[in-house]
Amino acid sequence: MTSDNLKDEILKLKQERRAVILAHNYQRDEIQEIADFTGDSLELARNAVGVDCDVIVFCGVNFMAESAAVLSPEKTVLLPAEDAFCPMADMITVDFPRDLRDSFPGYEDTPEYLFPKEFTLREIKSRFPGIPVVTYVNTTADVKAESDVCCTSANVVKVIESLADDEVICAPDRNLSAWAAKNTTKKIISWDGYCHVHDRVRMEDIENARKKHPGALVMAHPECRIDVLELADHVTSTSGMLRFAGEKDEGTEFIVGTEIGLLYRLRKENPGKVFHPLRRDMVCPNMKKTTLNHLYLSLKEMRYVISVPEEIRSGAKKALDKMLAI
Repeated sequence: MTSDNLKDEILKLKQERRAVILAHNYQRDEIQEIADFTGDSLELARNAVGVDCDVIVFCGVNFMAESAAVLSPEKTVLLPAEDAFCPMADMITVDFPRDLRDSFPGYEDTPEYLFPKEFTLREIKSRFPGIPVVTYVNTTADVKAESDVCCTSANVVKVIESLADDEVICAPDRNLSAWAAKNTTKKIISWDGYCHVHDRVRMEDIENARKKHPGALVMAHPECRIDVLELADHVTSTSGMLRFAGEKDEGTEFIVGTEIGLLYRLRKENPGKVFHPLRRDMVCPNMKKTTLNHLYLSLKEMRYVISVPEEIRSGAKKALDKMLAI
């Protein structure tokens, strides 16, 4: 089947299934093009809550589909690519330790203030009793359920500041934790996880990009290292990058420090502006696993259903609701 035929079939099946298609900002261009909503993971899950549909097809990775299932338990949630996962989310577990040191190149010796990955979330909570756990939405549902409150890359500082405690445990992204620590007076006890796409960026990458594109504004995602963030013109989430770019004058150039999938929307929504990737290899292989054929088969065969046990769903929803209330 040609891509055009696939798109036609997908749209037909979408109507038959009373489905809504969600696509994360890092998905392939053709997936974003056919989606009903594009955005970051929590934004999409929240969008789906208010849509009159029976089926949510989440083109992203597993924890994102879980969040949709947590917020919309009455709907069937599908993940088109069954093996699309988030390596960072898998760096933290509730009960069973998982050592991923050999799986991700670039892992360095753990600084003293970070927890090594052989600890579990419950072990850390037992070592620091009473200290609240602020968990990034880029985690599995069971980790969210074991947390006090969730956060996004956009609101992490606001969430931390809302808590009465002087110390908080932040998990799982060490770089997001470092960014939060720089912007709050509270002590951050950080988990030793990271996004391999953002963590690979170095200071010289920004310096080289500025030499190549003088005058361009550098936008960087807070999953990048703190020394990289300190060189950026604007540090923000993917949604924040879209807003920041939209506010600038025609002809403005940008260097985009996040996964290259965001370039599709940036260019589509800002045709009079120029966008350059900070590094061309800022590609998440898992985000690119979903193809039009995956999407077609997902709707045709109702695969792969993502569900969350009620005892985990209720705890995860509580952590998400607390964040939304803030």
